[in-house]
Amino acid sequence: MPPSSCAVIESYKIMGQGRITRLGVWGLILWHFLARNKVTAIDHEGFCSTTTFAYRDALGKAILFFEGQRSGKLPESQRVKWRGNSALSDGKPENVNLIGGYYDAGDNVKFGWPMAYSVSLLSWAAVEYQREISSVNQLGYLRGAIRWGTDFILRAHTSPTTLYTQVGDGNADHQCWERPEDMDTPRTLSRITSDSPGSEAAAESAAALASASIVFKKLFEFADKHRGSYQASCPFYCSYSGYQDELLWAAAWLYKASEDNKYLDYVLSNQGWSQVVSEFSWDNKFAGAQMLLAKVDYILGKNPMKMSYMAGFGSKFPLQIHHRGASIPSIGAHPAKVSCNDGYSSYYHSSNPNPNVHVGAIVGGPDSNDQFKDLRTDYSHAEPTTYMNAAFVGSVAPLLAQSEQEYLHFFQTNRQNY
Repeated sequence: MPPSSCAVIESYKIMGQGRITRLGVWGLILWHFLARNKVTAIDHEGFCSTTTFAYRDALGKAILFFEGQRSGKLPESQRVKWRGNSALSDGKPENVNLIGGYYDAGDNVKFGWPMAYSVSLLSWAAVEYQREISSVNQLGYLRGAIRWGTDFILRAHTSPTTLYTQVGDGNADHQCWERPEDMDTPRTLSRITSDSPGSEAAAESAAALASASIVFKKLFEFADKHRGSYQASCPFYCSYSGYQDELLWAAAWLYKASEDNKYLDYVLSNQGWSQVVSEFSWDNKFAGAQMLLAKVDYILGKNPMKMSYMAGFGSKFPLQIHHRGASIPSIGAHPAKVSCNDGYSSYYHSSNPNPNVHVGAIVGGPDSNDQFKDLRTDYSHAEPTTYMNAAFVGSVAPLLAQSEQEYLHFFQTNRQNY
């Protein structure tokens, strides 16, 4: 009998330069560009070796992660059972409905800009790899993850020139270690307007909605007409690369969604659209408007630590991810409220593994020396984010077809041996 689902896996090494940022660690591993980096094969294990990865399992878990990040009233179909309803009054102080969306990472704040970026990446994966994702019965779940994000973006765009970009006080939230279900920190609202613009956030939201096949041109017009960097309007997730990349990213998706040549002309008429860059992140998306290539083996275990950096995948993975909901017993297991300070004293500094495995969560990863200390307190390496998982979904999806093709080729070539 031939091996059931094994495939020859090649790992690749990026030879080039890149800026190391919180996302940049994975950015350099996940997204390396033909324009700058030379990609060379450095290892080739035999068929069905110990480094062969169950890509379909990794994809399913990466998508499942988003259900653990949901804010608002959870549906009956919710699969992550240790989560409950939360933040059901978001937006109420200003009489707007900002319920739903995603908590950004291991905290309980909703940041509109990186949330929209995550939706863009998930939609990209769904558009480019629909057949592969559907073949492993994950397309419905992926569409659900996209819809959960776009519904919130639509609610946040309350007028042609108003977009709510943050729900929650980041500083107050980071002083507490609470489950979302117990959250009692201020749900402060931040927004951009024509008088206080943030073209990066508005253009990213337009890209997210366009990439999700929702034509929402007015939001792009708002971003383009009322130009001003989000650096001046934001409390968290401020812009460092400027807004030009978001405008081009949004225009590229609007062209793909509408086939209106004016968006293509918009991109091509901007001299910076094809510039060489060394990162692809929530802040810098020039590479996203260009062609890119991705590999995922390092994250799933082919690394010096010989561990998976995805929670719940493989036999060795992070047990103390920096995540409030995962590190505190669920409402079902511990109905009593866990207060702001109790969370820190009882759970944040605990040396025990998290009581809830946040399956699919990809953490920040190792340091520059490929070393990883599984410590909840080390947020820069132990915290998962929606946008890292969203990038991973689009990276692992094409490998489903690759693995299948390699398996068939191997079997056809060696069938006389079986």
